[in-house]
Amino acid sequence: MNLGLQGKVALVTGGAKGIGAAIVRSFSEEGAIVSIADRNPKDAQRLMEEMGTTPEKVFCIPTELTDQDACRKAVEDTIERAGKIDCLIHNAGTNDGVGLDASPSAFFESLRKNLLHVFSLTHFALDELVKNRGVVINVGSKVAETGQGGTSGYAAAKGAMNGLTREWALDLADRGVRVNAVIPAEVMTPMYRRWLDSLSDPDATLASIEENVPLAKRMTTDQEIADAVVFLASSRSSHTTGQIFHPDGGYLHLDRSYGKIRID
Repeated sequence: MNLGLQGKVALVTGGAKGIGAAIVRSFSEEGAIVSIADRNPKDAQRLMEEMGTTPEKVFCIPTELTDQDACRKAVEDTIERAGKIDCLIHNAGTNDGVGLDASPSAFFESLRKNLLHVFSLTHFALDELVKNRGVVINVGSKVAETGQGGTSGYAAAKGAMNGLTREWALDLADRGVRVNAVIPAEVMTPMYRRWLDSLSDPDATLASIEENVPLAKRMTTDQEIADAVVFLASSRSSHTTGQIFHPDGGYLHLDRSYGKIRID
């Protein structure tokens, strides 16, 4: 499908690997120019080499997102290199396991890592987004809606992103900027794989997780998340804003007893 993204410029945070890399690929396949704001430029370079792209089409701006000035520079450098910003994709984040047993300062640091750059980048890119009637996509997490235990900082940050999705969609509607969120649930990424491999029985854990996904009993792919992001960023969803979208095989919203309990 032609999503009308040719020549559009997308700034993607955390785009060097995992879901972010899939988002970069999906935008590029649709003809968009992609700026990767990431603190891992070597990973971004490997991605670009795998894609076989050129620096005019996909480039990396090394960015420490916890630094407000670095966020400003990422926006400015993207505009300098690509001429504009049409799409801002907030993908970067880490489930850092800062729970209630952690100190308040650790909690605040978790918010700094996972949330503050979302506001900073949107603030610095706002004029461009308004000028180009652009879009903001927040990549959240099921943890904000289900809880997980032991990860207060991450849950709070992702919950705030859901709130900002609704707030900004309303705030920016009369300026022509759309804001939506995409919420991954169980997605196999390198980070997820490392977590599984740290367990005593990774295969059994994975099987139990997949059993709880109603549609096809499998994990969601990073490509499916990426395609949802790119669709919501495109003109094909031109009247969609303020939505919190769950491409998760029914994991979050359908009864976990499905397929296990039958009442005849």
